[in-house]
Amino acid sequence: MSVSTTRPALIEQGHWLTVRDCKRVLVVVHTVTFAQRLQEVFGLLESDLRIQLVFTAAPHAFGSGVTQYLQELGIVTVPWEEALRTEFDLALAAGSRGVHELRAPVVRVSHGAGHIKPLTDTGSLAPGERRPPGMLSRRHLLHEGRLVPAAIAYAHERDLAELARWCPEALPAAHVVGDPCVDRITAGLPRRAEYRRALGIGSGERLVVVTSTWGPTSTFGRLDALLPQLLGQLSGDGHRIAMLVHPNVFAGHGTRQVRSWLAGCRDRGLALVPPEADWQAPLIAADWIIGDHGSLTVYGALTEATLLLTPGPRREVSDYSPTALLSAVAPVIAPGYPLAGQLDYAARSRRRGQYDDVTAALSSAPGEFHQRMRSVVYRLLGLGEPALAPLVSPPPPPPSLRQWEVSAGWEAVQ
Repeated sequence: MSVSTTRPALIEQGHWLTVRDCKRVLVVVHTVTFAQRLQEVFGLLESDLRIQLVFTAAPHAFGSGVTQYLQELGIVTVPWEEALRTEFDLALAAGSRGVHELRAPVVRVSHGAGHIKPLTDTGSLAPGERRPPGMLSRRHLLHEGRLVPAAIAYAHERDLAELARWCPEALPAAHVVGDPCVDRITAGLPRRAEYRRALGIGSGERLVVVTSTWGPTSTFGRLDALLPQLLGQLSGDGHRIAMLVHPNVFAGHGTRQVRSWLAGCRDRGLALVPPEADWQAPLIAADWIIGDHGSLTVYGALTEATLLLTPGPRREVSDYSPTALLSAVAPVIAPGYPLAGQLDYAARSRRRGQYDDVTAALSSAPGEFHQRMRSVVYRLLGLGEPALAPLVSPPPPPPSLRQWEVSAGWEAVQ
């Protein structure tokens, strides 16, 4: 049965609804990445009969695929223009674009592993002034001098110290709630063997996961340098290779184009995990993670995998971010040398506690995100919380890597 992707009647014709007198919460989704983080928040509310969730896809340069992603979750959306002219009791957003126009108190949710990338628009900074991370900056939190969010969710206590430096006006709205990815990955670690079986990793096989953020300095942006090594030295030699690529790469270039650039990898054992898939289970299942300065590489420090970094742009990484800490202790791939030998050396050289400072910087409230986040939202809604502790589920078992492999006829069936 087909489902319409928009539902204006939910707002305009409330008298037709069966469950009435609900608090209405608007979920503002700019990108697939933001949708994945917001799912950790709206999932805390959707079973409450006192709350009606309404979804909208907000305009964004990387917004391609949002409506389809939501539709696959069984969610239909209202048009952005309609959401702007309607009053809600609360709005949830992980991005800042356009949210100052909403007629609702806004909860801004952090996304990613800490605040990695400094502000790219430096027009408001003094010459030589250090660039703040985006979600700690006035540009992303204020509009015409007014604080936009009613609440801002951060992962770590030290975010408050940075916020005091860059946008002290936002401190009264700041809440430290932890990181949902940290909590779910931690919950999934005991299921590593199950994830490996689901992925089809056989006895004696090793899984190499390549992670990439977006942008010209990402792993994918320089794939012509790394991919020949991966396929030439590892493929078919007891190694399975999977790529986790940031959804913005697919949204920016188009899914068909991304797949076409990998057409030369057909039938060579490379699996490309689609942007809408859960990435946490493959990360937990990995023996090695080769990654850049993106969030997934940092989250890999929570797992049993051996990490290797691709050379990255130091100026594009915030000095106080977990990524900066990781780059100071993780081995870096040496171009021109056999990759298999570097993987073995990194595995032998890993020290106990090598990444403790990195993982500690991801969350100052491990295991507490869902409880703390729910308390913030219900307080703003003026509702008592459900008399049940929120469930922190481990990642679900993934499909087999064979389903994602770049193979003959691949583009035709995707």
